[in-house]
Amino acid sequence: MYDVITCGSAVVDVFVTTHTDNVLFHGRKEIAYPLGTKILIKEKHVMVGGGGTNTAASFSRIGLKTAFLGCLGKDGDADYILNSLKKEKIEFIGYQTDKFQTGYSVILDSQNDDRTILTYKGANNELDYSKIKIPKTKWIYSSSLVEKSYNTLVKIASYANKHGIKFAFNPSSYQAKLGLKKLSGVLKCVDLLVFNKEEAQELTGIKADYHVLIKKIIPHLDKEAILIITDGSRGAVLYNSKTKQILRMIPPKVKVCETTGAGDSFASTYLAYHIMGKNDKVCLIAAMENAKSIISHLGGKNNLLSRSELDRNIKTSKTKILMLSM
Repeated sequence: MYDVITCGSAVVDVFVTTHTDNVLFHGRKEIAYPLGTKILIKEKHVMVGGGGTNTAASFSRIGLKTAFLGCLGKDGDADYILNSLKKEKIEFIGYQTDKFQTGYSVILDSQNDDRTILTYKGANNELDYSKIKIPKTKWIYSSSLVEKSYNTLVKIASYANKHGIKFAFNPSSYQAKLGLKKLSGVLKCVDLLVFNKEEAQELTGIKADYHVLIKKIIPHLDKEAILIITDGSRGAVLYNSKTKQILRMIPPKVKVCETTGAGDSFASTYLAYHIMGKNDKVCLIAAMENAKSIISHLGGKNNLLSRSELDRNIKTSKTKILMLSM
């Protein structure tokens, strides 16, 4: 019996930094490199990333028995990912294919804590439901899956719902843009839904604040569920349909190095503490502490905290939790 199985992408992330003299920043919207020029890389860091492996590492370091369900190629990048999963004490319960290469991303120069990512989905888009088997587990956590893998995600969510397995969903903007109607097959199975404000607005098709977004989304969840809408440095809002409570999390100011993986660490840490029976307030503070650790360092899982580190940080956390009304 697993505590949690994660579904989602697995990629090799390559972070590259060039000499800023070669980079043109246009406000906060665009980054440009000169055409026809060879640009020297000042620093290169290779790590394992992707929502599926990032969240699995988070769960495992906190102490939960964790497995990762995904599709990899049969190449050196897959070997690198599998070795990383083994070191993190995560069981790989997916499969490998020789038809597609393993996912790969290049993260370019960042400016003011933001970054541009070039990503190749590859095998991540080819997860076939007929080729997987879901073992006994308390929870299934799914991050973004698209194309053929999205159809598999819908079937996994339905399987979880039918077999009494709790289901958590962290959609990306790709999926949010499908809208409430097209995502209904997954949303009706959700026990925990976590995404950012921009994605919530894309899902609903309205530019509105959290209270309007909550009222728009909750009717599409068939069961008592928890909805969390994050909003970057402004924190997050949580709605628990069982207790009918709305909590607003206000984080302290943090010096940001790089934001890749922050959402993964926040959502997975919240769920980990929820699985351990902690209340929403403690779960939110723990989630913020792990996300804070991630954005203070390079990489999506390099500085994930252990259960003991998180418990210690919770006691001294400067994160504020407010109770709000609709």
